[in-house]
Amino acid sequence: MKNKGIIMIILAAFCFAVMNMFVKLAGDLPSIQKSFFRNLVAVFIAFSVLKKSGVGFQIKKENIGLLLGRSICGTIGIIANFYAVDHLLLSDASIIQKLSPFFVIIFSFFLLKEHVNKKQVFSIIIAFIGTLFIVKPSFQNTQMTASLIALIGAMGAGMAYTMVRMLSQRDVKGPQIVFYFSLFSCLSVVPYLIFHFEAMTLQQIIILLLAGISAAGGQFAVTAAYSYSAGRDISLYDYSQVIFAAILGFIVFKQIPDILSLLGYLIIFGITCYMYIQNRKSHCIKKESSL
Repeated sequence: MKNKGIIMIILAAFCFAVMNMFVKLAGDLPSIQKSFFRNLVAVFIAFSVLKKSGVGFQIKKENIGLLLGRSICGTIGIIANFYAVDHLLLSDASIIQKLSPFFVIIFSFFLLKEHVNKKQVFSIIIAFIGTLFIVKPSFQNTQMTASLIALIGAMGAGMAYTMVRMLSQRDVKGPQIVFYFSLFSCLSVVPYLIFHFEAMTLQQIIILLLAGISAAGGQFAVTAAYSYSAGRDISLYDYSQVIFAAILGFIVFKQIPDILSLLGYLIIFGITCYMYIQNRKSHCIKKESSL
């Protein structure tokens, strides 16, 4: 199950990198308007999956509060991240967003009582240092408010992913989690759109729909990932999004990373390989001891 979780979190990272590419291609539109399309497509996809699979929409009463909490935290994470992108340097916003795996591990420790070993803590720290080489943040005091909002966004995302795992352990299905979260996120921004909606070209609409499809794929994948594995085992692999983003940036926007960025890629790739080898060794040892 752990390997399935790793595969799904890497797939999610790829989908979200593609989503960011489409969001950037959509041009100068309000961030909340972009976030609405990000979630609108997921609503219809999750609705179709629930109808065809026969899973249904019914949620046990004892899970409604947790599902609502996941939706609120996830929506805060999205809106805060978009706010950060609008008001900070993209590098600053990105590095704060990458703090979410840290919060996953912290919240998983307190809420799920999941043990965290020293190797996992060490690997997460090294991956974070690698990300610093790539984004090279340069915070300024005048941007403190936006930085704090971005931090709240990372915390919201971390709490949301932890709640996804809690819901999965209660046998709430992934498509149900995605559907209600996406629906809540869409409805919560409708008041803003009523007063601030900006007209879009056909090309922008198509691009944002593609962004929504990519986001839906990422949402399904990340929901599956945290249902398969503990946050401490897979959160490291979320950093692969940085690699995917660099590749797409070069191909689509002709962005060429500098030496420090390349060093960061090597650090992240190296520590990811190290963790994968450690996980395989741990799996083999447990398997042999059970024989």
